[in-house]
Amino acid sequence: MKEAGSSRKTHDLWVFGYGSLMWRPGFQFEEVRRATLVGYRRCFCLYSTHHRGNEERPGLVLGLDRGGTCQGLAFRVPAERRLETLEYLAAREQVSGAYRDTLVPVTLECEPRQDVFALAYIVERRHPSYAGRLSLADQARLIRGACGISGPNLDYLINTLAHLDSLGIHEPELRRLLAVIGAHFARGRFGNGGSTGAAALLKICRHLPVDVPHLKLGERRRFIHRRQISAWAARSRST
Repeated sequence: MKEAGSSRKTHDLWVFGYGSLMWRPGFQFEEVRRATLVGYRRCFCLYSTHHRGNEERPGLVLGLDRGGTCQGLAFRVPAERRLETLEYLAAREQVSGAYRDTLVPVTLECEPRQDVFALAYIVERRHPSYAGRLSLADQARLIRGACGISGPNLDYLINTLAHLDSLGIHEPELRRLLAVIGAHFARGRFGNGGSTGAAALLKICRHLPVDVPHLKLGERRRFIHRRQISAWAARSRST
């Protein structure tokens, strides 16, 4: 195993994307490869009280949690853009401190296959927003009735599946979740994001009772330090 960008690319940085980073990285890179991460899975394991829910009715967003395998994209960032990329990612991913930025071994799907270390954002299980391993039924109840400043939670799921489909990445568990939410959505091709159907279902379900913990804002603030730690680590890794 060798760290990303060894030999002539000693200081290059690989970044592993499993969610929105795959289709909206927001940083400049020199190459991108399909990649597989073993030991972690992409799943709905974080309560959202901002983008896809609110304090009274939290939604769910994706995180990387222990157990399983995840297919995603690995981006190679040139050495001269390493620091600015790390600082950008710290600001983007560590708003609430719900992730740990970690170097993980990933396998690049190329010929020949290559193993590198890539930066990935792993869910922080001690964070108050960590939902754990919810059943598909519980995930469905939360997602279909939640909405935040970025829109209905169901649109987030539908759009995620649409992007994964476009990249040729299959995620059976997310498809099963969509089927639990409704057969109409499971049959869709996701061409227009499903906003009309998601809004209609939201109107019906948003007032139905769900069993969710009371997420105290003060408790979440204890983890904001991760943003400062990530920024400090970014500078340390670039020296």
